[in-house]
Parts: sequence; structure tokens; C-alpha cells
Amino acid sequence: MDRMKKKKVIVIGAGFSGISAATVLAEKGYDVHVLEKNAEPGGRARVFREGGFVFDMGPSWYWMPDVFETYFGKFGKKPSDYYELKRLDPSYSVILSESEVIDIPADLEGIKTLFESYEEGASSQLDKFLKQAAYKYRVGIQDFVWRPSVKITEFLSVKLLIDAIRMDVFSSFYKHIRKFFKSSTLLKLMEFPILFLGAISQNTPAMYSLMNFAEITMGTWYPMGGMHQIVNGMVALAEEKHVKFTYNTEVTGFEIVNKHVRAVKTAKGLIEADMVVASADYHWVEKLLGDDFRNYSEEYWDKRVMAPSSLLFYLGISKRLPKLKHHNLFFDRDFSVHSHEIYTDPSWPSDPLFYASAPSVTDPSVAPEGCENVFLLIPVAPDLEDTDVQREKYFHQLMDRLEAYCGENIRDSIVYKRSYAHQDFMSDYHAFKGNAYGLANTLFQTAILKPSLKNKKLDNLYYTGQLTVPGPGVPPSLISGLVVANEVDKSLRK
Repeated sequence: MDRMKKKKVIVIGAGFSGISAATVLAEKGYDVHVLEKNAEPGGRARVFREGGFVFDMGPSWYWMPDVFETYFGKFGKKPSDYYELKRLDPSYSVILSESEVIDIPADLEGIKTLFESYEEGASSQLDKFLKQAAYKYRVGIQDFVWRPSVKITEFLSVKLLIDAIRMDVFSSFYKHIRKFFKSSTLLKLMEFPILFLGAISQNTPAMYSLMNFAEITMGTWYPMGGMHQIVNGMVALAEEKHVKFTYNTEVTGFEIVNKHVRAVKTAKGLIEADMVVASADYHWVEKLLGDDFRNYSEEYWDKRVMAPSSLLFYLGISKRLPKLKHHNLFFDRDFSVHSHEIYTDPSWPSDPLFYASAPSVTDPSVAPEGCENVFLLIPVAPDLEDTDVQREKYFHQLMDRLEAYCGENIRDSIVYKRSYAHQDFMSDYHAFKGNAYGLANTLFQTAILKPSLKNKKLDNLYYTGQLTVPGPGVPPSLISGLVVANEVDKSLRK
């Protein structure tokens, strides 16, 4: 493409999907500018430093390493060109009670031995389950998620219908997993990855057993230095392709002429564009557009099933906590009650499950010597009243259980503490209802039934990220950016 005639693409938001889309479009020869509201890139995967501690603010699980290999491979690169990966062993710990803790082995044979210890014949059942799940992963990750879901005709083929049936798109994960296992403990372990999809297993299509396949066969990894190293690598690659990043620049509106976005508005003035890709919160962008140009009404958005929000605590602790692993899942409470309080009767949980991450167990660079970096997370319903009083109440609930599990006082050793919840998600990301993960992956919010990646009333506005296809999570967001970039390129070349 002639440099003098380069078309200009504005990308709103420097999260995973925005950086991904920007890099592909720059590679294709467009003049790409990324406008980011915050002071640094990464979106929910931002980082902050305090007193020698390095805190990843959001994503903490590195699953589906092949997706990252594919992403960097599109540009002739490898993840190892930008960050060092370490496979975790055990992958994570599940705390069922103070006396029953399961360390999930990194190797498949170890997992099969573990399963057999809970249910006779479970190892062979796991083989059968994984064989089906491997097919779903292959078709889902190599085909389904790459469809832009703009037209129903994308899904009208005999082969695709057969694939959809074989992938159990129309049955629930809850029923599917119970065909293989009876042990309540094994069912808990197998349903755990579904939490990342933002819905209970009864409402999640069984095709998402592909998540179990990825977890069990590909392992759980960690990029040394922190999850933000992925962002650093992506930004470095984008800048190699001449993507321009401008931070502390919030988009406040659009100048629209004849159903065409001529420019985006910021506090610094108008920025003209031939094409706009919104990686910011979809609902917020719709509000900026106003009723004449939005895809969906407020009523539509209010009816969406959202994945949970989160109450987070970032803790710097002046001693080591030898009982903790890198990832620790406190499943020592009844999840049916907690899930009811997220999805059915949205309210602050009465006795929540929670997750504790201690990356300093693996990576000494994220905490001062002799200290522990701890990240606590409670999944909670979106759109709740979020107050300091509520946060403090749950902080002490979690600390009571964490101290009981670790067998020592922790609160007196906390040298840094920060909380983060609904109000922060809305302030930092304009997150709809203060959500943390996006839309839940229910059957009626899959593929063509998700909010469209194309604005239907404007000829040059596209959306990418966790509120459109293919869905929430880091790998899907990466893929979302790649998918929308291809659609934008096709549109600009017409």
C-alpha cells in the first residue's frame, strides 16, 4: 500500500483485542493509531508497582499456549522472543477443606492416577472424555472462533451442523460431565474451568469441555515477570509494525457524517479516521453513539447474561507463606449457594468461594526478598452496590479462612493492601454494570447470538473484545482482534 495513500485506522483501547487488531492492520499496511484512556496498555491486564511489589491487576492464568504461539507466529515471531514461560507443577491447588487439599499434577498420567484415587475406572473415563474434548478443541479453536458471526449463512452448512452436534453445542456441560464421572470431587474439578466462562455448568454448552482439554493436556503456565509481560511483548511487536500508541486519551464521542465516522472526539481534539475499531466497552461505545447509531437498545443490554464481576485484593506481605501454591482455589464452601447469589438472585455472597494467587511462589521478581505477593478474588454478581464497608467485610472473611488454612497470622504482616471492585471496573474501563469478564458464554449468547462485531448503521465502525465474538478471556480476546482486523481489511479494500 502506497505510504501517501495509507488509510488511517483508529483503535479505541489498548487491551488484548485492541493491540491484536492494531498489529494485524499495521502489518497489512494501514496507518494505525491506538487511543488508550489509561496511562499504560493492557486494559484489565495492566500492572502497578508499590514498595517493591509488582501486581498484575487482572488475568493471572496462562492457558491455551498454542493460541499465543499462533498469534506471534502470524508475524514470524514466538512468545519466547518477548517473555519466558514456566510451566507450573502442580498446575494449581484445590482446597476442599482444611484437611483435604488436591494438588493438580502437571502431567496427564499423574492426573489419571489422581482421578482413579477418587473413583474406580475414572482414569479410563478421563481418556474417553478427553478424546471427545480434543475434537471440540480442534474444531472450536481452529474453526468456530474464527468466524466473524456477521451473517447466519456463515453457519449454514451440513458439515457445520454435524460439527455443532458432535461438539455438544445444544447440551449442557452439567449433563455432559456426569456421563463420565460420579465423584462429587471430580465433578468439582472438572467444572472449575467453566467458572472462567462466566456461567454455571447447567447453562454452559458442553462444547466448552474444550477448556478442560486445554487445561489438562497443555498445562498451566506463567510468564516470568508477570502476565503483563504478554502485553509488553504485544506492544513491542505492534510498535515494530509502526502502530502508534497514545495514552491518557479518552474518546468522548464521534463526528458522524452520512452514516460514516469521520473522526473520533477526545479532550485533545478531533482525530480523523477512515475506519474505527472499538476495543473499549461495547455498551459504553453505544452510549457515546446515541440512539440513532447504536446497534442495541438499553433494554437489550439489560437482558444480557453477564459474567461475574470480581472483588479483588492486592496484598504485599512481609513474610513467605509456605502453605500457598502459585494458584489456590478455595472450594471449601457450597458453590451452588454462591452461584445462586451470582446468577439467580444477584447479591453479595453469604459465604463465598475464592481464589488466591501467589505469583511470588514462582517468580521472585514480583516481591521483595522474603516477602509474598498475594492476589485474592471473589467472583460476585455484576451491578451490585459497591462500598468500602462491603469490601472490608469480605476482606476479613477471606483473611479468616486464609489464616486458618496457612496456620498463621497474616494480617499483621500486610505492608500493602489495595481493593478493587465494581466502581473501579466502571471508572477504569467503563465496564457495563461493573463486569470483570464480559458476557457469559451461554447457548443463547454464542456466535451469531453475541453482539455483532460490525456496527449495522455506520459503514466504518467495528467492535472487538469480550462483549462480542468469540467471547471473554485472554485467548478469545486475542482471537477477537485478529478476526475483526480481517473484516476491517476486507471492508477497506472494497
